[in-house]
Amino acid sequence: MRIAVLGASGNVGGLLVEQAAERGHEVVALVRRPDRFTAPAAGKIEVRQADVRAPHAFPDLGDVEVVVSAIGISKGDGPGALIAGARVLADTRIRTLWLGALGSGASTGAGGKVYHVLMRMFVGKELAEKAEADGIALAAGATVVHAPDLGKGPISPKRGVARLADYRRTGLLPRISAATVAAVMLDEAENGAYGAEIVVPLG
Repeated sequence: MRIAVLGASGNVGGLLVEQAAERGHEVVALVRRPDRFTAPAAGKIEVRQADVRAPHAFPDLGDVEVVVSAIGISKGDGPGALIAGARVLADTRIRTLWLGALGSGASTGAGGKVYHVLMRMFVGKELAEKAEADGIALAAGATVVHAPDLGKGPISPKRGVARLADYRRTGLLPRISAATVAAVMLDEAENGAYGAEIVVPLG
């Protein structure tokens, strides 16, 4: 499969590129600064410059089967980056997986009261933008993955997903390794089990 990864230079994005290559997929890494991106040594990886804030210059993705987005709001980005990214991918009309955040938009409160308070404290200004970007992605047919707080660690052997309506948190603060989230997103890219809905990674 030929997979494009948007936000390939980020934490989850880098893991997506690495894991997709390890699985034998051809990867198109979409990054704003190719000169600052180091691709894994192994695998078929093509790097393309892509800035969601410049949609007129966004590269053609007609040669890929699925786009997996792991873009976030980086320091210094200012508002609008997520919304711009969602719109750019919606315009491609290519099957998309979109990384969102548990506790934003439709999943507000799903992580429990303490988690909700922490989200408002540390992500508060971005919550509205995350929700709007999710809505754009869902309307375009994307599967939106609402990941809880990300930590380090290996891929969980118990990884899976739950539809948002079926999600039941375990523990006081929902947490999952970034590697597991990447693996779950690639599983969905390969299998296409979910459509335009919100799912929560488990692990």
